[in-house]
Amino acid sequence: MKHLAILGSTGSIGQSTLSIVEQFPDRFQVAALAAGRNVDEAFTQTVRWKPRLVSLATEELAAGLTARLRQAGLTGIEVLHGTQGTVACATRPEVDFVVSAIVGVAGLEATHAAILAGKPVGLANKECMVAAGEILTEAARKRNVPILPIDSEHNAVHQCLRVGTHGEVKTIWLTASGGPFRQLPLDKFASITPEQALKHPTWVMGRRITIDSATMLNKGLEIIEACRLFDVAPGQVRVTIHPQSTVHSLVEFVDGSILAQISVTDMRLPILYALAYPERPASSLTFDLAALRHLDFEEPDFERFPCLRLAFEAAAIGGTHCIALNAADEVAVEAFLDRRIPFNGIPRTIEKVLAATPEAHPATIADVLSADLEARQKARTLLA
Repeated sequence: MKHLAILGSTGSIGQSTLSIVEQFPDRFQVAALAAGRNVDEAFTQTVRWKPRLVSLATEELAAGLTARLRQAGLTGIEVLHGTQGTVACATRPEVDFVVSAIVGVAGLEATHAAILAGKPVGLANKECMVAAGEILTEAARKRNVPILPIDSEHNAVHQCLRVGTHGEVKTIWLTASGGPFRQLPLDKFASITPEQALKHPTWVMGRRITIDSATMLNKGLEIIEACRLFDVAPGQVRVTIHPQSTVHSLVEFVDGSILAQISVTDMRLPILYALAYPERPASSLTFDLAALRHLDFEEPDFERFPCLRLAFEAAAIGGTHCIALNAADEVAVEAFLDRRIPFNGIPRTIEKVLAATPEAHPATIADVLSADLEARQKARTLLA
């Protein structure tokens, strides 16, 4: 029995993780939940799973949940708040596995604390690895703690790498759907609306990651994440546009062999893989081979997707440039969704912030958070 701490329990990954727990009650049990600001969903989850600890974003929200639990007759459940509460969830003694699914760098300190405490981590938060991957992977190596990717592309790579050694890997191929604007004329990009950008052709995701898919910045973040998770150089990672989204990633080995991971487009499969690793429990997530009748692969166009070019450049420099890439994008995406900048203003903002970012390699999580805050301020100043 694995006792889980789920950071970001009310989001899509968190809820999918809980659905896996429901399907496999003999394997997994919920020990702690970090639920952010959605107090109604946090209450529902707490009543259903009865974890020993729940954390919310603020003291006020935590007090509200405590009162509702008392009215419902539920006792013995500790309710905390803020970063301290999230860290407490990730480091509880009985926790055997931590699912890191808080969006952005908000879950970084808890993810780092979990690794320092020797807890295996299922990582669904690419921003943590982009901003502080050098620190997280070094800490994990020193403590022999596995970091298992939950996002579909890196989870697919992890599965393919089980059949070869590190030295046998030539290229990691990350697949991308191309988003909703893969074939839109370039002269139309300035008039793209938030409503259009939020209509992803394949996946149902949160607002920021859906916009990042439309700009392909999400694939850029995944390039940096792949370099750090699998200890490869940026030149060993390539992106191919695959609109069908049935091949989740591929690994090319030095002898010319290419292995691909194929499965349904359902996040429960990579979540189950990470939770049960190294086992593969039987599940109902079957794949229809008829979907392989037609597969397209094409090179991405850097003129159409300048965010992808910027990500490769940031990956080559590392450190603060990777932090600034993620931070500036988050600020720019928020501005686009608020209709303060056009769609193609997102890459322009990121490029200006990167140009103003000095090269450095933070040594601590505090340094990372400081660099993140500085990059956000630069982006907000530019937009103002």
